[in-house]
Amino acid sequence: MSKLLKSGEQATSYASYKRSHTWIENSLAHSDEEEGSGFDWKLVRMFFPYIGQYKTPAIWSMVLMVVYTLLNLLNPWLIGLAIDNFITRSDLVGLGVLSIIFLVVNIAMWQAQYWQVWTMSWAGQQILYVLSADMFTHLQRLSLSFYDHTQIGRVMSRLQSDIDVLEAMLSSGLLSMIGSVISLIGIIILMLIMNPGLALLTFVVLPIMFVIAAFWQKHAQNSFRRTRASISLVNSTLQENISGMRVIQSLVREDRNRAEFDDLNAYNRDTNVESSKIAALVLPLVEVVAALAICLTVVYGGILVSQGHLLVGTLVAFVLYINRFFDPIRDLSQQYTQLQRAGVAAERIFQILNMKVEIQDDPQAIELPKIKGDVEFRDVVFGYNPERPVLRGLNWQVKSGQTVAIVGPTGAGKSTIISLLTRFYDIQSGAITIDGYDLRQVTQKSLRRQVGVVPQEPFLFTGSIADNIRYGRLDATDEEVMRAAEIVGAHDLIIQLPDGYQTPIRERGRNLSMGSAN
Repeated sequence: MSKLLKSGEQATSYASYKRSHTWIENSLAHSDEEEGSGFDWKLVRMFFPYIGQYKTPAIWSMVLMVVYTLLNLLNPWLIGLAIDNFITRSDLVGLGVLSIIFLVVNIAMWQAQYWQVWTMSWAGQQILYVLSADMFTHLQRLSLSFYDHTQIGRVMSRLQSDIDVLEAMLSSGLLSMIGSVISLIGIIILMLIMNPGLALLTFVVLPIMFVIAAFWQKHAQNSFRRTRASISLVNSTLQENISGMRVIQSLVREDRNRAEFDDLNAYNRDTNVESSKIAALVLPLVEVVAALAICLTVVYGGILVSQGHLLVGTLVAFVLYINRFFDPIRDLSQQYTQLQRAGVAAERIFQILNMKVEIQDDPQAIELPKIKGDVEFRDVVFGYNPERPVLRGLNWQVKSGQTVAIVGPTGAGKSTIISLLTRFYDIQSGAITIDGYDLRQVTQKSLRRQVGVVPQEPFLFTGSIADNIRYGRLDATDEEVMRAAEIVGAHDLIIQLPDGYQTPIRERGRNLSMGSAN
């Protein structure tokens, strides 16, 4: 009986697991966020302005990569030379000289590699620094409509995890790919020079590699897309739950939210396992093809050596070159995995950077002069969705010095009116004026410097109380800060705190009581 119950529980759990996966897939499919689809040369062109700022270290790194690669190609040739010219003839002096040359070549190679890695890592960090700064700046310029339909956790995912993926690519992966290509070309040339017949025999296996690459790429892009999307979904859920912890605990939602997060976490785990499985598949296949090429070369080369048409050292060097030939292919297969992940991450990042800022100053916009405060709405039509207006033909006027209360049921448009007054959104038709100036004809900064908005739920930033009061005017004096606090009736409360206006505030004022924060 207990076995039956256990089996039934597992079946129910599995069914729930499958349902949750279906829900997550549907959630991603209908998300407003477009997930990247993989590497695209357009993304490389988008990176050019960033790479161009640090082109000198990037060029030096590339030169050092070429030097390292060419020096690395000398090793098999030197070994073959040692066998054919010195070891078989017992020429210890010549062997000693060649050993010193071999050592010098490798020391130079190691030095080139060290400086190449360091230079590119430095340049990569600088590029990512500028990219992150551009993203942060652009996010601050994006209109509130963007944040109305975008989960903050997904934005954080792009700022953090997607940037981390690009960091790995820029710091090492990109130049390693270039080095692998140079190495591959150099080895092909050397093999053709040494023995065209053996070289062509080695190249017979290349069509197999192309088939493997085509098969792998088809499955890899979709897998990596789902992986990046699942990370975004997990991050957005974490952010939402942490921000709403007070509500979650008050409604005793901990168990339910944990179950939902377990489903998301399991989906994220499975997509990562799937990506790892696909990434792990290509390398063993390359090893099998490499073993086949070496086997063919040793058999055919052994026949040539036995017939006196090929020296033993040349065959050894050739086998080493075949190993080197497949080394860059192995590296490229791994780097291509990294490239696909970076392509997905880069596309997601540039989707934000290329996103149009909806609320922009008119080219002819003027600075709003000091205002008296006459406000007028004339035939205003507005809707967050233009097809479903919230305000239809709104007309009203408030004179300077008047105090007006806007009342109405939830969803009637009270908060919307305030948002329009500060031009957080643009109206579809009509006009909103202050002292006769149309808000669309003045700069946003000059408007918002003079129109103060106190939201229903204040947002306190990390810092002192004084820092928060002067948040919008950093040059405000201590006297002006205290005067502002007195106007809103907060001064008496603030001076009762241990450090007064210098009392440190934690994120969103969590170290203050709800009443004090409000």
